[in-house]
Amino acid sequence: MNRLNKTDRPYDIVLFGATGFVGTLTAEYLAAHAPDGLRWAIAGRSGRKLEELRERLPGGSKVGVLKADVSDPGSLRELAEDARVVATTVGPYVTYGEELVAACADTGADYLDLTGEPEFVDLTYVRHDARARETGARLVHACGFDSVPHDLGAYFTVRQLPEGVPIRVDGFVTANATFSGGTFASALNQFARGRQLLAAARERGRHEPRLVGRRASAPTGAPRFAPEVGAWALPLPTIDAQIVRRSAKALERYGPDFRYREYAAVRHLPVAVGGVAAVGALIAAAQLPPARRWLSDRLQPGEGPGPEKRAKSWFKVRFVGEGGGRRVYTEVAGGDPGYDETAKIFAEAALSLAFDDLPPTAGQVTTAVAMGDALTERLRRAGITFRVAGSR
Repeated sequence: MNRLNKTDRPYDIVLFGATGFVGTLTAEYLAAHAPDGLRWAIAGRSGRKLEELRERLPGGSKVGVLKADVSDPGSLRELAEDARVVATTVGPYVTYGEELVAACADTGADYLDLTGEPEFVDLTYVRHDARARETGARLVHACGFDSVPHDLGAYFTVRQLPEGVPIRVDGFVTANATFSGGTFASALNQFARGRQLLAAARERGRHEPRLVGRRASAPTGAPRFAPEVGAWALPLPTIDAQIVRRSAKALERYGPDFRYREYAAVRHLPVAVGGVAAVGALIAAAQLPPARRWLSDRLQPGEGPGPEKRAKSWFKVRFVGEGGGRRVYTEVAGGDPGYDETAKIFAEAALSLAFDDLPPTAGQVTTAVAMGDALTERLRRAGITFRVAGSR
């Protein structure tokens, strides 16, 4: 199968989990920005909630409704067979996500999600990458704030530097935003699964081809004061650096020896110390089932802040890249990262897979590899900034 075989499917895009908090924002964005002729559907387990959402959407009468449930693999396969691109917000993905990945890989449907769970990404690589390569399916994980600004930002930075030279890029994240209930649940779940996470990474390492003649690494940096951005730099325990490293492994433009590190940038030392302590406490609490349940009850999946709160939220990722005797400063910036911008990024990524002229890829791929320039340009037009802030 190849992508040309999918043109007769009923829908260009199916959004699974559309009635959740981020799912609804994504559906609203698609309804407001859909190109003429887009054939798309919303999907989930509650027909009533799906119909109510469709009635609220502009032009909702043209939006399809598909019932599917993660506990019913047959319904997921039917969903995948009906779509050129499947975009899912249903997490935690390590718990609820694999059957849909399997269905997309087997039927040749392109797949996107919002996971920030390294264990899930590694497991799906081992179990479904080979089949997706056979069918032409593109499996693209982490298509929201995790990890598109970081992955495309590093890609954008590399393109400002000379070719064929060793390259070093550091990313520094600042944000004023609130986590979604789904993101919080996924983070707690990952913190509690340290042993399984390491086992999945080792299993991937046994299956993944090794680079020959090139290197790409993403070591965890040490806390430090970073004069290049005028802030304390704290290493971030997110999936972003792993995604960037995989882009670098796949694309020779990153040079013969590429290294990426990612930090939270904090202006004041007491805040930095408090942040480290808070993350450590959260990781420790996640190991205890009663504490984990109590924390989960504080913010349920599907919950999130209102429009006024989101309108005041923002993010910036500043990159410092060096290579070939040149240093460049770049920035990716936008509004509310956890909700509005994630929905925007997710929807534009789905549209990019469905309609843009993209490099021929298949299997588990990153956004930079699958959609690089096309998605960067889409996001720029949608209001997310990609800019060169300086060089020397």
